[in-house]
Amino acid sequence: MKIHCTAILTLALPVTLFAQQPAGQPPAEPITTVFKNRILPLHRNLAQAFDSIPERLFSYKPTPAQLSIGYIAQHLANDNYLFCNAFGDMKGTRAEEDTSTPDSVKATWPKDKLVSKLKESFTFCATALNQVTDAKLGEQASMTFNGNTRQVTRAAMVIGHAMDMADHYSQLANYMRLNNMLPPTALPRPGRSGGSGTH
Repeated sequence: MKIHCTAILTLALPVTLFAQQPAGQPPAEPITTVFKNRILPLHRNLAQAFDSIPERLFSYKPTPAQLSIGYIAQHLANDNYLFCNAFGDMKGTRAEEDTSTPDSVKATWPKDKLVSKLKESFTFCATALNQVTDAKLGEQASMTFNGNTRQVTRAAMVIGHAMDMADHYSQLANYMRLNNMLPPTALPRPGRSGGSGTH
């Protein structure tokens, strides 16, 4: 669950937020809306990235010390439940094998299984995020990590979720580039020539 400080840049207020609102009418939940406008596209981009990577590359890692693509997939699913279970009363349900199987073993599961479980975690997180309002961001929630439980604000968990995904998307984008693949955010967009060049 390592989060790099540089990922904070991904939480900058998206310009599109203003374009989506009628002139002079701010969103009813402005802070939560910003979070949703960053988190939901990350869900989509990560799912698209994993979908596009062939199964033969799921064991790929640039150096022995780095995580394999398959490991990143199961790690993200774990992190998603860790963060999103703290968004409100709704808790994610997981199969027993998902929580009892060692991460190193889950990393070797077939692509279809890994990606399916990752997408399930995204679906849960998107639903759990609907519990959050600006007023509830300051509420306390319990977080248990490595056997230690502590109290954190819901805001910390929402930000942590966004930063964690941005961190791993950047990691995955680099892996894709090293294998001559374009990550989703670099694909050509309608009405534009070439990719965005962001990752």
